[in-house]
Amino acid sequence: MNASPASHKAHARHRSLRRTVYHMLGGEGHSDPWVKAVDWFLIVMVALNVLAVVLESIEHLSIAHGPVFHAFDLFSVAVFSVEYLLRLWTAVELNDKRFHHPVYGRLRWMVSPMALIDLLAVLPFYLGMFVEMDLRAIRVLRVLRVFKLGRYSMAMSVMVAVARQETRAIGAVLFVMLVVLIFTSSLMYLFEHHAQPHVFADIPTAMWWSVVTLTTLGYGDMVPITPLGRMLGGLTAILGVGMIALPAGVLASGFSEQIRQRRQEYREAVERALEDGTITRRERRHLDDVRLQLGLSEEQAAAILEHAVKHPDHCPHCGGVLHRGDGA
Repeated sequence: MNASPASHKAHARHRSLRRTVYHMLGGEGHSDPWVKAVDWFLIVMVALNVLAVVLESIEHLSIAHGPVFHAFDLFSVAVFSVEYLLRLWTAVELNDKRFHHPVYGRLRWMVSPMALIDLLAVLPFYLGMFVEMDLRAIRVLRVLRVFKLGRYSMAMSVMVAVARQETRAIGAVLFVMLVVLIFTSSLMYLFEHHAQPHVFADIPTAMWWSVVTLTTLGYGDMVPITPLGRMLGGLTAILGVGMIALPAGVLASGFSEQIRQRRQEYREAVERALEDGTITRRERRHLDDVRLQLGLSEEQAAAILEHAVKHPDHCPHCGGVLHRGDGA
C-alpha cells in the first residue's frame, strides 16, 4: 500500500527538521551566525567545565561552593547529553555513505572518535548513578570534556590527519625507542643491581630510569654509581637527544605535508570555480565551506584566491600550477 500524502508531508517535515538540526550543530560549515552561536556556547561550556574541575579540587572552594558546582555539573550533563542525542539523530545526514543507513549508520557513528569523546563527556556522571565509584574520581574525569574542543579546533584536526598519514613512520620510531628503552634498562640493571639492590631492584624499575634519562629529564631519584653504570648513563643521555628529535621531525614533516595538501585541495576548488572566469556568490559560499573543512585561515585562502586571479598560470602560495578554463 502506498503511503498517504499526509505521511509524505510528515516525513518531509521530519527530514527538514533533522537537516536543520544537523546544520545548527555545524554539519554544513560554521558561516551561519546561529551555527556560530551554538558552537561558541558549547565551547564556553567545555571551558567552564574544565575550570570548574580545577577550582573544585581546591578544598575550601569545594566546601564553600559545593552546591553551585553540583548544579553546574547537572546543567552541563543535560546540555552535553542533549547534544550527543541530537548528533546521533542527525548522523544520517553526514556527507558519508557509511552513515546513511538509519540503524547501522548511527551505530557506525557511535564508534567514531568524536562520538566516543562526546559519550565520555557524560558517561562518568551516569556511571556514578548505577556503579559505586569514588566521587572524587568522577569529578576529575569530567576534565575529559576538554577533548570535545577537538571538534572546533582546526589545529587538532590537522594533527589527527598528520597522525593518520604518518602512522607507519611514527610506529617505526616508537619501536626503535622501545628497543633502546629495553636495552639500556637491562644493561643498567646488570651494572647497578649489585651495588644498589634497592634502587635498581629489577629491569622494570630500571625502565623508569631509562625513560627519565632518554627524555633528558633527569629527576635524580635513580643515579648510577658504578663506572660502567655512569658510562651507560652518559651514553643513554646523549642517545636520548636523538630519540626525542626523531618523532618531532616526523611530526613536523607530516604537518608541513598536510598543510601543503590542504592548500592544494583549496587550489583545486578555486580552479573549478574559475573555469568560467568568474566566481558567483554560490561558488564563494562553497569555497568558504571548503576553507573551513580544510582548516585554512581566511588570510591563507584570500592569498591563494588573489594569486589565482592575478597569476592564473602560477600560484606560489598553493605550491603548484593553476590553470583556469578557456573561458577565464
